[in-house]
Amino acid sequence: MGAKVRMYSTAVCPYCNMAERLLKSKGVEAIEKIRVDLEPAQRALMMEMTGRRTVPQIYIGEVHVGGFDDLSALDREGKLDPLLQGA
Repeated sequence: MGAKVRMYSTAVCPYCNMAERLLKSKGVEAIEKIRVDLEPAQRALMMEMTGRRTVPQIYIGEVHVGGFDDLSALDREGKLDPLLQGA
């Protein structure tokens, strides 16, 4: 099954969509999406946990990956697949 993926996002967020496409291309079937535009308390929590205010903010398991650029960089470095597999 691999690691659980959680993504803080908003309704209109091209980077969230790109991140989701990349994750799905890696075989991730379920992404827990937390809509910070609908739940301001979740945005405050996200900012407290990550120190960032932009979306997406992606967690794979307990690891804070960051945004789409960070996710993409991990993929280029060959580190995304092991993370998704829970290694």
